[in-house]
Amino acid sequence: MCGNIMSAPLPAIVPAARKATAAVIFLHGLGDTGHGWAEALAGIRSSHIKYICPHAPVKPVTLNMNMAMPSWFDIIGLSPDSQEDEPGIKHAAESIKALIDQEVKNGIPSNRIILGGFSQGPISGANRDISILQCHGDSDPLVPMTFGSLTAEKLKTLVNPANVTFKTYQGMMHNSSHQ
Repeated sequence: MCGNIMSAPLPAIVPAARKATAAVIFLHGLGDTGHGWAEALAGIRSSHIKYICPHAPVKPVTLNMNMAMPSWFDIIGLSPDSQEDEPGIKHAAESIKALIDQEVKNGIPSNRIILGGFSQGPISGANRDISILQCHGDSDPLVPMTFGSLTAEKLKTLVNPANVTFKTYQGMMHNSSHQ
């Protein structure tokens, strides 16, 4: 495939069955694409919601021996003291902000847009009053439960702590469920 490795295809979209009055932007995890999440969301969708599942650009990932794969940002390591790809995270946040801005231009108020993600899906602390639901499988071998708990505690320092809900799922590994 030729071209810029930073470019990504247009998002997978599940259109609203009637006029869209809300939107969900859902970010996939490392090595995945938006297609699977669009299919999953189509199975539980509400008729007034447009679901947007963008695809991360393909880039080398340090953690995976520099193999090129869909990734919102580089992952250097999985320990709490690993270096973070701050420029990559900022670039991903800018891309997501552009998607949000586009939906606002399409007539959906920003308070009717939900941002979600799996595993690598990033978050911004720019809006202190947003509500956050963070879910984690208690049997996740890839991202240990401790990291989920640490993330929840960090989120409570970025937004109103009362707006952060950390929910665990017994026996769930590094995947999702209809719940």
